[in-house]
Amino acid sequence: MRAVVLSAAFFDLDKTVIAKSSALAFGRPFHRDGLITRRDVVKSAYAQLVFRLGGADEQQMAKIRDHVAKLCRGWRVEQVTQIVNETLEELINPYVYAEAAALIGEHRAAGRDIVVVSTSGEEMVRPIAEQLGIVDVIATRMVVEDGRYTGEVAYYAAGPTKAEAVRELAKERDYDLASSYAYSDSISDIPLLETVGHPTAVNPDRALRRAATDRGWQVLEFRHPVPLSRRLRERPAVPVAAAAVSVGVGLAIGLAIYTRYRRARALAAQVSLNV
Repeated sequence: MRAVVLSAAFFDLDKTVIAKSSALAFGRPFHRDGLITRRDVVKSAYAQLVFRLGGADEQQMAKIRDHVAKLCRGWRVEQVTQIVNETLEELINPYVYAEAAALIGEHRAAGRDIVVVSTSGEEMVRPIAEQLGIVDVIATRMVVEDGRYTGEVAYYAAGPTKAEAVRELAKERDYDLASSYAYSDSISDIPLLETVGHPTAVNPDRALRRAATDRGWQVLEFRHPVPLSRRLRERPAVPVAAAAVSVGVGLAIGLAIYTRYRRARALAAQVSLNV
């Protein structure tokens, strides 16, 4: 019997640690450098709210994966990395939740490893995690040849695959998952949350809120993004405990949901004209 129980805390990124979509946040600089069109940026920004209201099932997530692969085909990895590094301070750092930063600190003080688990690309997720002193990242990885993305997905971190990656990491590092924690805002992360003994919904979408209520999971509401410079100078203004409530993909998601939303609106308009 081992003397010390090893455990970890697994954090989804978007709407859980940061107050926006990490992929969507980089839409404007990607457009500025010619990687995506202005239409893509506008569609994605408009559709983000629609996605937040409805979530995405496995079929939609598969479509999102395929769209991401097609979208980034031919992009130079060096260019993407440069864009992320140049805009990280402006686009992401001011939007890290004070409550999340405090919670990460509490887990670290308790001796737990911290792991960010995100559907966004590793090129975006890792630099954000490093800003928070987090080394371990599970994120989507694309196939690269000759310094460019081929349009194929090497690993898609979404839904059940997140849970599989967590179990593999736990086996490798001897984590006791029953003593581990997980945090997410999305119903698609139910498999991840079910993998650990201490699941928590953070800023949950409607479907996850219902699921958390049914399962008796804790729900947290994070509401206070604080710039990194301020977090380094002082303690977060809002304790994590004060945010507790009794009982929480970015660019391609926006495009996929936007298309579905427009079809629904068009159908509604046609019905109205016929009445």
